[in-house]
Amino acid sequence: MSAANLTPHKPTKEEIRAAAGKTVPDVIAGGLRILFCGINPGLYSGATGHHFARPGNRFWPALHASGITDRLLSPFEERELIRFRCGITNIVNRATAAASELTSGELRAGAQSLERKVRRYTPAYFAVLGITAYRTAFDRPEAVLGLQEERIGSSRVWVLPNPSGLNAHFQLAELAHLFRDLRQAAMPRSRG
Repeated sequence: MSAANLTPHKPTKEEIRAAAGKTVPDVIAGGLRILFCGINPGLYSGATGHHFARPGNRFWPALHASGITDRLLSPFEERELIRFRCGITNIVNRATAAASELTSGELRAGAQSLERKVRRYTPAYFAVLGITAYRTAFDRPEAVLGLQEERIGSSRVWVLPNPSGLNAHFQLAELAHLFRDLRQAAMPRSRG
């Protein structure tokens, strides 16, 4: 991949504002060990067309620090995740400035759509990034972080914190530790 593909132009404020409602394509395939599921794309991701693209989002650093990827990937290399048998989708597809703009109904409808997608692609683990969104979307008000009791088809369900830089409850080291727990369950032969 060329350097130009790793660092495309930074979207302008106008492009970011205009991204409201845009979607970001899934990174998905059969045979995944982990299908990560964000809440919804932010405007920066909507403007770039790539998942977790806003500078300061800790998703990509947490993947690398946990050993899920062997190097720090750029959001613009998201398709490389397939090589690590990982993918990305979202509960709700439309880009918003904040996840708080989503309604409970949108989250629940998104969960129904996701259940069909997870049953179709059968990842070993389906990892939702955001405990509050998970509780609402999947009607699990008492859910805690980590492995959940329920499954979707044959896929185990795991909940992780939202890696957004706006989520001050978890610093990168804590996120990496929680992502590492998932990696050890989903990729038991991986070192680290």
